[in-house]
Amino acid sequence: MPTDAPHPQSTDELLHALQENHRRPYGRTRTVTAEELVDAAERFDEPVPLIHALLELQEAYTYGSDPRKSPVVFARLLTLFDEQPDAFDERLRHQLFWRFKWVANALIALPEIPLTSLRQWLGEMRDRYEKAGLGLQPYYGQAYQLAAHVGEDTTLAYELWAARRRTPLSDCEACEIRERALHRADAGDDERALEIWAPVLAGKESCQEEPARSVSYALLPLVRTGRADRARELHLAGYRACRRNPGMAGEVGRHLEFCALTGNEGRGVELLAENRNLFDEVDSPLDLLHFLTGVEVLLSRVESLGHGELPVAGYAGRAWTVASLRAEVRERGEGLAARFDTRNGTTLHSGHRRERLDRAPLLDALELTLRSRGLDDLAEGASRTDAANGSGTAAAPTAPRTVEVLPEALPELILRARELDELGHPDARACWARLRTLVAAPGYTHPDDPAVGPYVQLCADLLSDEANRAAERDEFAAAVELQEEAAGLYEDAGAPGDAALARACALLAAAEIPAGTPSEGGSEGGEGEARTEAMADALTEAHAGVVRLHEETPGLAPYVEGRLLRLRASALGLRLQASGDQEHVAPVLAEVERLETFALRHSIDGQVSGAKLLRAGTYALSGDLPAAVTEADALRERLTEHGPAWHLPRVLGLRGRLQLGLRDASAAYADLTEGLRLAAAWPADAVDTGRLHGDLAEACMHLGRPDEALTQLTRAAEAELRAEKRTDAFCAYSNAAQLCLDLGRIEDCIALLDSLLTEPDVAAGKVDDRLVAQLRLVRARALHAGDDLKAATAEFVTLAAESAGWEDDPGSHAMIAAETAMLLAESGEFERAGEAVGRALAAHALAPRHEQLSNCLRELARLQAQQEGPDGLDAALAHLATAGRIADEARAAGFEPVGRSLDSALAYEYGRVNAYAGQYDDALAALEKALALVGEPGPEAGGAGEWAECVRLAGIVEGVYLERPAAALTRLDAAVDRLAALGHTDERDQLASLAAQLRDEA
Repeated sequence: MPTDAPHPQSTDELLHALQENHRRPYGRTRTVTAEELVDAAERFDEPVPLIHALLELQEAYTYGSDPRKSPVVFARLLTLFDEQPDAFDERLRHQLFWRFKWVANALIALPEIPLTSLRQWLGEMRDRYEKAGLGLQPYYGQAYQLAAHVGEDTTLAYELWAARRRTPLSDCEACEIRERALHRADAGDDERALEIWAPVLAGKESCQEEPARSVSYALLPLVRTGRADRARELHLAGYRACRRNPGMAGEVGRHLEFCALTGNEGRGVELLAENRNLFDEVDSPLDLLHFLTGVEVLLSRVESLGHGELPVAGYAGRAWTVASLRAEVRERGEGLAARFDTRNGTTLHSGHRRERLDRAPLLDALELTLRSRGLDDLAEGASRTDAANGSGTAAAPTAPRTVEVLPEALPELILRARELDELGHPDARACWARLRTLVAAPGYTHPDDPAVGPYVQLCADLLSDEANRAAERDEFAAAVELQEEAAGLYEDAGAPGDAALARACALLAAAEIPAGTPSEGGSEGGEGEARTEAMADALTEAHAGVVRLHEETPGLAPYVEGRLLRLRASALGLRLQASGDQEHVAPVLAEVERLETFALRHSIDGQVSGAKLLRAGTYALSGDLPAAVTEADALRERLTEHGPAWHLPRVLGLRGRLQLGLRDASAAYADLTEGLRLAAAWPADAVDTGRLHGDLAEACMHLGRPDEALTQLTRAAEAELRAEKRTDAFCAYSNAAQLCLDLGRIEDCIALLDSLLTEPDVAAGKVDDRLVAQLRLVRARALHAGDDLKAATAEFVTLAAESAGWEDDPGSHAMIAAETAMLLAESGEFERAGEAVGRALAAHALAPRHEQLSNCLRELARLQAQQEGPDGLDAALAHLATAGRIADEARAAGFEPVGRSLDSALAYEYGRVNAYAGQYDDALAALEKALALVGEPGPEAGGAGEWAECVRLAGIVEGVYLERPAAALTRLDAAVDRLAALGHTDERDQLASLAAQLRDEA
């Protein structure tokens, strides 16, 4: 699998290519590139470049889980060392002797290597270390690992290793802690093992492999010792560090086992799908054994819960169910364990495997993520996927309430469905669903009953119900098509009133089809106004069409006429909502009055309620929130007395939103909570519970309850998913992820987004690409917040490249490219950062993002001066000069930043950049300018922090670097007194501390 990388033409190009390859994640691409670079190095006939290339190749084999090839490469390195020892400087020599351990571990992982050969290699390692005058603790460490692998003389080998003093070639502290902890864990002493593990699990000791490896082993001991919450935290962070990595397949297997034993079988199946590459990419038999055993623990648990036919990800080339994959994995796992036991002459590996498979679940349910999905959810999702692909029937969303017993007799069922439908009763949906199944069944015979009507009328009823559900999902084009078809069938059935109603519904649905995709670029205002006008015109025409149908259709039944009047009012209400034009208020209220009068005359309670809801909504859209609340209160009283009861949750939802508008979050919380309580008494699709949960989340935020808000957002998303409103669901999840990030719950945020981004419809490109990009953007920010700079930068670079093609939204590209530039600069890649900020500036010219670009350029300047000192000053000042031009543009455009003034922030950054570069006089002058721009602080909290920071840095520059402590103290003391008088305690204390430090050093 050759790569497309150009072949190096010089040793400098080769070394640069090796550095580039070293940045890649472990896997096939990195390994193949390393092989090609070894071939290139051999052409230069110089030992040092070849040594570097071989070292890179061995690392790629070792951590890419290809142990068979690692010893071969090392043999070449050892030959080079024996023949040309002078080509190895101290660093290369250290690496060579370090990698004796890599080879020992690689040989252990291969069951075809005889035990005598393993011991011979350890003898070779000992002889080489002794000849080089090196300490033998690393050798004894490898001897212990071999003993632990074989299962013989483990205690003696452990004591010979653990009692020895560490040397420069010993494994890192984190890895040695892992081995000592595992020794205790294998002896059944969980508490002692966790005590030893503590520094690694806390992040105080780490390396390339740690704490990820230790975390995977510590999960079950943590649960067994009652530390389930800590296990949850470590699972989220630890899994992310090893997922999809062939070199950590065993760790992935242990995470799957942890899911299986803590009631998270659904998450385990999701993680298995995410790691499907490991079935084919893991070349280490030992790693594969550990992975497959973890997979089998999970699959056995899932099958025992009755989901043996659930589709799962497995080996490429065929479809797998839980049962079929478990059988395959069991055969392969047993075979691998037997091979190791045969080589070692023990039964250790078969015994360990059986012990893992025999473990009973430790917990019924441990909530691992914000999106906990059970096996039933996965089965339902698989059913929906099959239905979408034409290979099955979609499962209906589960309802929280049992509907009334449906009539057994077909005529009674049809009549009951129509009766409930006329009332707008939620249980009508269950009747139509049952009828849809019966009609679709082979051999269906329609009742010969005049009361039921002809078969074609029932078909029209079913189409109309399907159209209404499509409209609820905002699938307006489909709704139009279905209603038109239903209208034709109603006419064939001799039901002109129902035909007129279906056509009226089609008219309104057609008017709601979006006129175009919103643009977030520079022409946003003009395009938005055109879309609004087009929508208003379409709704005006729809209203006129409904009026014609109403007036021209004779003999309308009261319930049909009531619905037509409701559609008339709804069309004008939607027009008001779209336009915001106050002239559109009166026509809505007139239609509402007409509807309410008719409904009262004919005692149609559902339409009376609908009229009052529309009136309250109209008042709200017109800005009269108190009147809207009054109308909602009157409706609530009427519903309590007359019904229909299923409208109460809607009214409470509206009242809650009105209270939010009136800034009474407590009242909103009470209404929305009560609305959700009442909604539970009705089928899931009777009330928009997703909206209620979302509004309740907003109320919680206003009340200072962010954790509760997070719970409500996830419930909103789950409700939208059940209602098949996937876009709304993903939006709610996106908001939840952002809130997680804002709350500092980084791992929760990343786990939630990982779960969403692996959804089949996301992977298949069926979800709006901008929405997916938003999810990935939040994830990239979370990775950065979680100190995973490499992964965050890679995601930002990818997003920046993709968003460059968003011609309708250059503003978003400007923002993404600017953030990308900052991360590249943080990584020290200033050339690439400059290229990214250039693209951001080009997009900014089309859709200005003054504040984001100013922030970006100032940060680039700071990072370059901080990391490069005087050498980076010119580039840093160039960035600040560009930031100055943006500040000028913003001022001329009347732009008001959300945060600090662009001018004062720029002056401060000039001070900081010059200080980093050693230009202290220029730094102090810039800080004086910043203080003048910020102005003296007042009692309000806003500007005191920025002013105090400028004083602090000026004090350091003046008192420390310019060695003028007296002047600095005068400045600081005056600032301390002013801040104290204004009550800014925190800012005062910081400056007072600095002043005390300067006095101590004077």
